[in-house]
Amino acid sequence: MHTDGDWKTVEGVRSKDMATIGEYLQTWKLKFSSTKSVLAIFHLNKEAKHELKVNFNDETLPFCSEPTYSKQCWTGHSHITNTLSNFQKVDITHFTLKRLALSGWGAGATTLPTATLALVH
Repeated sequence: MHTDGDWKTVEGVRSKDMATIGEYLQTWKLKFSSTKSVLAIFHLNKEAKHELKVNFNDETLPFCSEPTYSKQCWTGHSHITNTLSNFQKVDITHFTLKRLALSGWGAGATTLPTATLALVH
């Protein structure tokens, strides 16, 4: 992690850090997967879309403007939206099961597990 007002300085520091990581990997005979690695900027102003150019072993690492963890990038907005959507689904499922359990429909010990599985699937 590094903060600076000058993008060239940030790129230089990141490239130097990658060289240090490269030395560590070489010492321990490990391999760096450039296909599974991306660069990202987390910033609160309009310049957050600036594309960093950081090198590792004479290769420019790919830049991801909207990172998400599952796609080797991450954005807070999409993560929060997905999480809220999942919570809403769970809340509806919980409400339905609660109504079944409290109703006079005869939802007994075998009906509730079956309903739970049906709602989950």
